Amino acid sequence: MRYFVIFKAAFRALRRNKMRTILTMLGIIIGVGAVIAMVGIGNGAKAQVQARIAALGQNVIQVFSGSINRGGVRSGFGGAGTLTVEDALAMGREVPGVAGVSPEVRSGAQAMAGNNNWFTSVMGESVDYLTIRQWDLADGVMFSDSDTRSAAKVCVLGKTVADNLFPDDDPIGKIIRIRNVPTKVLGVLKPKGASMFGSDQDDVILVPYTTGMKRFAGVTMLRSINVQAASAEEMADVQKSIGDLLRQRHRIQPNADDDFILRNQQEIAETMSATTDVMTALLAAIASVSLLVGGIGIMNIMLVSVTERTREIGIRMAVGARARDILLQFLIEAVVLSSTGGILGILCGIGGAKLITMIKEWPTLVSANSIIIAFAFSAAVGVFFGFYPARKASQLDPIDALRYE
Repeated sequence: MRYFVIFKAAFRALRRNKMRTILTMLGIIIGVGAVIAMVGIGNGAKAQVQARIAALGQNVIQVFSGSINRGGVRSGFGGAGTLTVEDALAMGREVPGVAGVSPEVRSGAQAMAGNNNWFTSVMGESVDYLTIRQWDLADGVMFSDSDTRSAAKVCVLGKTVADNLFPDDDPIGKIIRIRNVPTKVLGVLKPKGASMFGSDQDDVILVPYTTGMKRFAGVTMLRSINVQAASAEEMADVQKSIGDLLRQRHRIQPNADDDFILRNQQEIAETMSATTDVMTALLAAIASVSLLVGGIGIMNIMLVSVTERTREIGIRMAVGARARDILLQFLIEAVVLSSTGGILGILCGIGGAKLITMIKEWPTLVSANSIIIAFAFSAAVGVFFGFYPARKASQLDPIDALRYE
């Protein structure tokens, strides 16, 4: 019963000065709202990065040409092709756990169809490429193994290229010219959007890698190979086996550096996630300053309240209230201020995150953890900054308090 009376007295004191109570809570509301909104922006950015990495395909290992040293002449990463088509075919044959392999050849070219033309990226790939990238066709078909063996003049268009070359027509079965080479359009890819680096993934023409090497890029070596592991659990073993296979095929001595580089999605995801985590922590730290300011505001108002109510405290002590009852009353007032401000701040933070998404079109993701942490932190601020004023009130001498004017 005694605790109920203490709570009742605390709430009565807060209601007595409504405007002061609202203004005091405002600092906590702004602080909690800012923390939730900023963390939501960071989490949204992280989720977007992860989604774009996932768009590269599932369980993908990328093999790149590395640095070489021949006759004292050194070449950096990608400076010269060190991979061959035979290397890619050997990965598919000899490495356990490989679900798909696509040698990759890239070049830029002007594509023309009737009176329309468009400069785009021409990528030579295998028939496994769409499966590796989890990329579906919107219309038509993918080129076949037979097309790859014969270096057929066929292609599949990305959505951006199809829209620019055939704005009012169906491209399937039509002939386009890529570097003046007549090429038949077999299919059109579904739109995939921007990559994690901001480039348009749909601005591409896919051709058989043999066609890309012979007719467009004019190369005999590969700069990269895409490999898909059968499952996420096998990725580490597949990556190690690929490394061992390439060292053996390239006759690399035990102490010599590799002339290739292996990267998998997990490594890319960890690198990008580390960046977004730092950004999220920085945003949260900046927003937390508002909570600190709000806590100082609570302490300031509670100290003013103790001074104003000195005589009231003396009367309560004179009629039997103990020091811990006074301490608990003022502590409850501080916690109520911060907790109520925290709840309102959560609502403001969620609303602010959605408003940012609507106005700026930034992705935001408000997690339950950020809400719980922000609320717990706001309550802790009330306890921390409310304890000193509450303790000061509880240590007042009743005689001196009754004499206070």
